[in-house]
Amino acid sequence: MYPVLATEIKKNSREPYDTFMNLHLQYYGYFKAQGDGLPNATKHPDPWERHPQYLLKGNFRKRTDLNQDPLQEEKLIWNSCSSPASGLVSRMETNTWFFKPGSSPLSQDSSLLLDTSLFKSNQLLFDELGEGNPRLREPRNLFAFFSNDGFLQAPRWPIECEVIKENIHHIEWVPPKPEYFYQPTGNEKVPEIVGEGRGTVVYHIESAPASSYFSSSRVGGKRGLIKQLSVNLQGPEDDTLLFESRFESGNLLKAVRVDTYDYELTLRTDLYTNKHTQWFYFRVQNTRKEVTYRFTIVNLLKPKSLYTIGMKPLLYSEVDARSHNIGWRRAGDEIKYYRKAAEEGQPTFYCLTWTVRFPHDQDTCYLAHFYPYTYTDLQYYLLAVANNPIQSQFCKLRTLCRSLAGNTVYLLTITNPSKTAEMAAAKKAVILSARVHPGESNGSWMMKGFLDFILGDSPDAHLLRDIFIFKVVPMLNPDGVIVGNYRCSLAGRDLNRHYKTILKESFPCIWYTRNMIKRVLEEREVLLYCDFHGHSRKNNIFLYGCNSTNRKQWLHERVFPLMLSKNAPDKFSFRSCNFRVHKCKEGTGRVVMWRMGILNSYTMESTFGGSTLGNKRDTHFNTEDLKSLGYHVCDTLLDFCDPDRSKFTQCLTELKEEIFKKFSELGQEMDFDGNWSDISLSDIESSTSGSDSSLSDGLPVHLLDVVEKLDQKKKPKKKKKPLETRKQRNEIHQRTRFIQELKPAEDGQVRKTQWLTSTI
Repeated sequence: MYPVLATEIKKNSREPYDTFMNLHLQYYGYFKAQGDGLPNATKHPDPWERHPQYLLKGNFRKRTDLNQDPLQEEKLIWNSCSSPASGLVSRMETNTWFFKPGSSPLSQDSSLLLDTSLFKSNQLLFDELGEGNPRLREPRNLFAFFSNDGFLQAPRWPIECEVIKENIHHIEWVPPKPEYFYQPTGNEKVPEIVGEGRGTVVYHIESAPASSYFSSSRVGGKRGLIKQLSVNLQGPEDDTLLFESRFESGNLLKAVRVDTYDYELTLRTDLYTNKHTQWFYFRVQNTRKEVTYRFTIVNLLKPKSLYTIGMKPLLYSEVDARSHNIGWRRAGDEIKYYRKAAEEGQPTFYCLTWTVRFPHDQDTCYLAHFYPYTYTDLQYYLLAVANNPIQSQFCKLRTLCRSLAGNTVYLLTITNPSKTAEMAAAKKAVILSARVHPGESNGSWMMKGFLDFILGDSPDAHLLRDIFIFKVVPMLNPDGVIVGNYRCSLAGRDLNRHYKTILKESFPCIWYTRNMIKRVLEEREVLLYCDFHGHSRKNNIFLYGCNSTNRKQWLHERVFPLMLSKNAPDKFSFRSCNFRVHKCKEGTGRVVMWRMGILNSYTMESTFGGSTLGNKRDTHFNTEDLKSLGYHVCDTLLDFCDPDRSKFTQCLTELKEEIFKKFSELGQEMDFDGNWSDISLSDIESSTSGSDSSLSDGLPVHLLDVVEKLDQKKKPKKKKKPLETRKQRNEIHQRTRFIQELKPAEDGQVRKTQWLTSTI
């Protein structure tokens, strides 16, 4: 029937329907490259990606490469299937098929295709008796899949990144005792920064040039052998530390040994930028027990830090984890955060110095800014959910999109099946997301706590799934998490300033998130939107919200945070919440979603440090503390939506009293029609960000070069000098020749030449 297509199919061992779908997706531009079909992937299939060491064993279905079939063959299929008579229409947004209302599910043209062995579909769904109107399954290559014979695809890295082949894994552990803040003595040492000139470089990775931009990715990163960057030990007595950070979320750029147990460390900036250094995570080996080591990070960029008020770094010992089941713990003494002596022509840097004692000889230890939570950690968690026969019934896992590097951005839809269509339509939605800033791993721990609870078997979890549809994006910026960025994606930009973007190809993660939320809003009311973050300058956990100008909803956006503070009084600080919408935050998730119509739109900020409240006062948060916030969010949702409105009314009354109090302190009378929304409920409410990059950095870096070329084209061309006449050219030639022939040999002759030159 279609000889050209049939010939090509014979060359192929894959199922004909899969070939058809792949061609369809390529035609509509879902896949931008060849190889494994991922956006911005390398142009040729890479045999390294099929190597066992780059596949993590799991139950994800294998992904096959897309065929490079001629477009003409796809058009033959399209012309038959998309004809008006067929009733089969393409849905551009989801790249799936649906039938026109009132049309025959399989008209004559399309049935000819599907009745042949060539186009027999294994995705049409019928009832148990094989009867009824067929409908199409979701296209397989658009989503994350799970089966018993598949694999979990390893993370994709930019092709210039070297990646070690070890699989780094840390156990979860809760310290049995509170970990108190460090109490400064005032005698902390401020070491002199000596650098490479007087020290010895013991570790130094190649960093991507700040002017370059992301081009392509592959599993395993850079091709070829991994360089040995650590020094070669001279024997068992050599006590030089061996550094490494070329693993998921690691970001150490350089280590310089300046004394026997003293090291200066330089962090790698976010890829394709020259800034954002705060997160750190690296490994040391060849440790010595009962020896005091000093580490000094020399290129931090924030003038303020929680390290100035008692925060300690984190330490992990593999010996302790293996032998005693002890995980991450707070460690460090003589902690000092200070400004580095300015160098001419250099930006202002800040230093963090601390001392630490490792618990064992010849141990492998890790040091980190906060508890790491990697992309692989998330994948294993979702894999367990998908393989759970109970949880998988009410938690549907899909691919929201692919990141710039081709990593999957997952979307979870969590709700109990409804008994009737009316009950399903009446459900409100709750939308949660995390890790738009990759270095804020506290967001992932809060998200994990939420998922643990909402996927659990408690009566409250059942009730929440009955009355809500939860849409969850657990990791918005997987590329940044993988490479160890603190703030940015591989576009070199802060994604939480670009939620209004139209650049789908540059910011796919947030573009698809915003459009997903837009579609949900068209179907139902969204009761709550919350994006989980971390904060580097304030303790406790708090929310940033927005001010409603609707008098009927006066102060309503403050009720949920106030309720949350009552449910978690030793962790959550309502006094630290802020509800102003600053101009520089117009591109953030909470403001964009609020302007789309979500009244309760928030950013959840969790400190990297700890609590100053209640029973947890002056102690660091651990992972269980953060996970408990996920439970408290669920608990507060039930209070917020309780048919008995007494709690809601009580909170509103408290808020109004607080506003009256503020007006009284200012010597003003309460004016319900005035600009009361500008009244701050907290003296510290002006501090609204944990970042020094409140303003957008503009276009992604790969477009800056294009803009520069366009600007150059727009610049007016310089006027060319008019051509000299033949007589003028001859005079210039004679003058030059005369000067060359003089050849002065002494000062007097030089002056004579200058005089002659000026008179010619």
